[in-house]
Amino acid sequence: MAEHFADTPEGLPVDVIRLQAGGTRAQILTWGATLQDLRLDGVDHGLVLGAPQLAPYLGPMRYFGAIVGPVANRIAGGTAELDGTRHDFEKNEAGRTTLHGGHIGTDARLWQLEEESDSHCRLSLRLADGEGGFPGNRVLSAEYRLGDDGALTLTLTAVSDAPTWMNLANHAYWNLTGRDGLEDHALSIAASSYLEVDDHLIPTGAPVPVAGTRFDFRAPRPVRREGEAMVDHNFCLDPGARPSLVLTGGGLRLEITTDAPGVQIFDATGLTPGPGHDGRQHGPHAGLAIEPQFWPDTPNHPDYPSIRLDPGATWSQVSRYHATVES
Repeated sequence: MAEHFADTPEGLPVDVIRLQAGGTRAQILTWGATLQDLRLDGVDHGLVLGAPQLAPYLGPMRYFGAIVGPVANRIAGGTAELDGTRHDFEKNEAGRTTLHGGHIGTDARLWQLEEESDSHCRLSLRLADGEGGFPGNRVLSAEYRLGDDGALTLTLTAVSDAPTWMNLANHAYWNLTGRDGLEDHALSIAASSYLEVDDHLIPTGAPVPVAGTRFDFRAPRPVRREGEAMVDHNFCLDPGARPSLVLTGGGLRLEITTDAPGVQIFDATGLTPGPGHDGRQHGPHAGLAIEPQFWPDTPNHPDYPSIRLDPGATWSQVSRYHATVES
């Protein structure tokens, strides 16, 4: 149930909603519709990185567990064209790209709690036409629901009164062992191809096969090994694969199934330290960001799966996260 968590610097109240079902407990903040904590009965640590205070979410842990958007990931040059009109967005990444919607994306806003029960909550957010350079008056919704089996299902939807782009994503950092570092985590992804990127992490073109590359996770392998290149890439999910991704570590197993066409994986290289639930300062490689979404820079790639949202249509994404103790 919802209760007061903190106040923003402007004095606005932020609530935390506590959900429980099937041996799983989740905590959701109305700030950023953030998955603040997720725990299994009998396991002595949380499975997502988060903080017990609001302040870190306003600084070094800005994206941790939040719903990012309205267009997650990067837009090259902070600009794109829609129906012959050029739109310029806020360039909030080194002055050259738009990242996760700009300076004040969906992660840095107070969402409205619309409904709740012991096992689910639904939050909404309204974005005005032109905010951050994106067209359309938009209404977004994020519903978290725990099932009887303990799986957490996140349903994201959006509508708009004008043609626009939409690509929401949850930006949780996962750690199954309760210890910083990813060397003891194994990952498999149902993806035969991925997107190569340039020095600014912008896709360079069409998907390329993962075979023979550092990005081949079709069979379980360590998330990272010493000396390996950073992973901050989109994996193009094989249609119909269930689950889409499996992460294991510390005797736990996380299965993620999504209807999104891709998943961004970031191994937290260069992560700015932030205080966790247990007081530790989480640094580089403290968790693995797993972000089901459409592909990055899609507004500038007409050959990628479209994120166009027209009036009268509903954009949606459904992702299911099921953590269990391995037998």
